[in-house]
Amino acid sequence: MSRHPASVEYRASDAAVIELLRVDDGLGIGDLARRLGVTATAVRQRLDRLMRAGLVDRTTGSSGPSIGATTVAGRMRGRPSHVYSLTEKGRSTGGDNFRDLALVLWREIRSVREPAVRQGLISRIGAAMAGMYRNEVSGATPRQRLESAAKILQDRRISCGVEPSADPSNSGLPVLTSYACPYPELAEQDRGICAAERAMLQDLVGSAVRLSECRLDGAPCCRFTVGSIDQASPVHESGLSATGALASNPTEALNAEGFSPPAPHAHLTRGAP
Repeated sequence: MSRHPASVEYRASDAAVIELLRVDDGLGIGDLARRLGVTATAVRQRLDRLMRAGLVDRTTGSSGPSIGATTVAGRMRGRPSHVYSLTEKGRSTGGDNFRDLALVLWREIRSVREPAVRQGLISRIGAAMAGMYRNEVSGATPRQRLESAAKILQDRRISCGVEPSADPSNSGLPVLTSYACPYPELAEQDRGICAAERAMLQDLVGSAVRLSECRLDGAPCCRFTVGSIDQASPVHESGLSATGALASNPTEALNAEGFSPPAPHAHLTRGAP
C-alpha cells in the first residue's frame, strides 16, 4: 500500500539504541557500543535494521574516530565517521497510550444522553474511519469494493475474508467475515462500535450493510452482509437503549432497521468504479 508501507520488523534489543538516541541524538557507533556494552558489529546490525525501518538516519558527523580507524600522516583512515539520529518516525515510537485514550473517548460518547446526538457521533466516526481508506478502495461492484476493503484490513493485520452468504434467503450476497474483533475492549463495553464499523464498510462498498452475526452474541465470527442499495434505511445506533445501556438482544437491535444506506459520497454512486 502506497500510503501505509509495510514496516520493517526490528527486534526488542534495538529499542535500547532508540532510547539512547532519544536522550542524546547524534551518536557514533563507538559511543553506542560503549554505552550498550556490546561490539561495534552488533551495533551496526541494530542500526541497519532501524534504518531499514525508517527509525534512524545516518549523517557524516564529528562524533570522534570510528572504531577501526587508524592515523596515517596525521589523517584518519578507515571507515568514515558517521553519527546516527532518530527520524521523525523514530521519535514517535515512544509510549503508546492510544488504547487508554480510545477507551476514555468511547466512554464519553456513551455518556451523551440524547440518542440522536449519540447516533450522529457514531455515524461521523464511521465516515471518518472510511475516510482513512476510501482512496485505496477500488472496484465497480459492491463485491469488488468489499474485497478491496478486506485486502486493506488484512494489510493492517485484521483477520478477515469475503465469501458468499451461506443463508439461502440472501441469494449469495457477499459477506465480510471478521475472525477477530479489531476493537475487543470497546465492543465489550458498547455495541455502538459495531455500528461505527458497519457505517465504515457501507461507506467503502457503496451499498447497504448489516451485521448478520456477532461474536458478542456467541457466533464464531462477526459477519457483515452486503445488500442492494434499495434495501437501505437510516443508520441507527446498534444495541443501545435511549439511556445508553445495552439492549437485551444487541444484534436484533442492530438489524431491526434492516440495511442502512451508505454515506452520500459522489464517488460511491451506483455503478461507479
